[in-house]
Amino acid sequence: MRFSVGLTMQDHTVPVWVIPEDPLLVAPTMQNLVAATGGTLVQGDPALLQRPVFGVVVAGMSMVNVLPRLTEGAVVIVPGDRVEVLVAALLAQASGTFPSLAGILLNGGFELPEPITRLLAGIEVTLPIVSTSLGTYDTTVRVTRSRGRLAAESSAKYDQALALFEKSVDRKALVDLLAVPHTGVVTPLMFEHQLLEQARAAGSHIVLPEGEEDRILLAADRLLRRNVARLTLLGNEAEVRSRASAVGADISRADILDPLDPELRERFAAEYARLRAHKGMTLDLARDVVTDVSYFGTMMVHLGLADGMVSGAVHTTAHTIRPAFEIIRTKPGVSVVSSVFLMALADRVLVYGDCAVIPDPTSDQLADIAVSSSVTAAQFGIEPRVAMLSYSTGASGEGADVDKVRAATALVRTRRPDLPVEGPIQYDAAADIAVARTKLPDSVVAGHATVFVFPDLNTGNNTYKAVQRSAGAVAIGPVLQGLNKPVNDLSRGALVQDIVNTVAITAIQGGQARAAEGAAAAGEPAR
Repeated sequence: MRFSVGLTMQDHTVPVWVIPEDPLLVAPTMQNLVAATGGTLVQGDPALLQRPVFGVVVAGMSMVNVLPRLTEGAVVIVPGDRVEVLVAALLAQASGTFPSLAGILLNGGFELPEPITRLLAGIEVTLPIVSTSLGTYDTTVRVTRSRGRLAAESSAKYDQALALFEKSVDRKALVDLLAVPHTGVVTPLMFEHQLLEQARAAGSHIVLPEGEEDRILLAADRLLRRNVARLTLLGNEAEVRSRASAVGADISRADILDPLDPELRERFAAEYARLRAHKGMTLDLARDVVTDVSYFGTMMVHLGLADGMVSGAVHTTAHTIRPAFEIIRTKPGVSVVSSVFLMALADRVLVYGDCAVIPDPTSDQLADIAVSSSVTAAQFGIEPRVAMLSYSTGASGEGADVDKVRAATALVRTRRPDLPVEGPIQYDAAADIAVARTKLPDSVVAGHATVFVFPDLNTGNNTYKAVQRSAGAVAIGPVLQGLNKPVNDLSRGALVQDIVNTVAITAIQGGQARAAEGAAAAGEPAR
């Protein structure tokens, strides 16, 4: 239930918004129960101790009577010497035919027999199993008296609280009442918030091919709670949902598609065979190719069944983007697919390109990277002022590397005369106003650059990582650019928040691509 009222106090009307009570926000986590019972984790994934607990099952009877009483997100309290009950509870968890548990509490302080310990090690138990020296009564009392807290380490509670706030409170009215002053400073947290706001407004549908990966599932939970995008996960539905339950991710609002779906497989194979006929692709071969999750997801984007794709948490960059090169291809007038990182510094956001795709771009490719990067910058509210980087500024240096950048700068000015661009220019002259006054005093870009185009991949990749690690910048990307529709690659070391950010970026790109297609169909000029 959601409502707002106005309270009149001395001729002032004060709006009141009500945020509904939510079970997740008051539920304790397994970590809370460990603290409450003085317990110790003896088996399972420590990360799953952050899973909320929604119920308690005291296994004081035979397992045939306990099994029907298991509930979603419950903790099962088992006497430590009833190992047959422990094993049965773990079998129920693994079966996928019973509710997913939050954890098991072994009470009494008994050590598990060696055969049981060996059995648990062999089946790779991830469900937290906690041992406490308390008896059944004291354990149950302490568990039932535990209450959850909204803490920074509980990302699910944090996201749910934000989602409830966003649904229940008129944020614009609240900000207006607080008279919050506008600032030109954009912190990493502010930028990430703006990304989610833009993505939510875009209303895009994103496909995630790596549907059984834990980080993808946890990111999907966050994205769905915040209504950032509609999501489709690829994989066997039973296995995807089972794994999501095991890691405490709520993906009930996500669609799940199996790449072996016969109807879609046939449709995708026919289209892929048509697109690649000039390379000798046959329908029989195509039927095998499109069952690969990257090809399946890319075909969804190509055929308009999704607005964009994000992959790469467990697959290589080549595996993620090769299908896009073959199927989605580059935009008209763009010769190469390149990438940028959005570098969120302490007080502003910069765009670095190319740091992930093209090893040694030619002058023509550098110009393409610059133009594409300026478009990407504008997509995310960054006014593009392009610096074509080199070891020399202006006319002070000579050599093939400088000449390449100088020629690329000239091409950018020809292709986009409206775009502020400077090059060749050194990084300090591009970023520092004081240095710019000395080296290029008449330049509108020097000292104020927002888009930094590196001369080669070696320089770009090392620079973004140096800034990320040394200056504490948040590096969001790589964001692929130049494709007809958005496909973005993740680092295989990506954190859950990195995946959330990349999906948000892809959703924004997808919304803009959809709008451009609509305008083209209506015969309107591109914007």
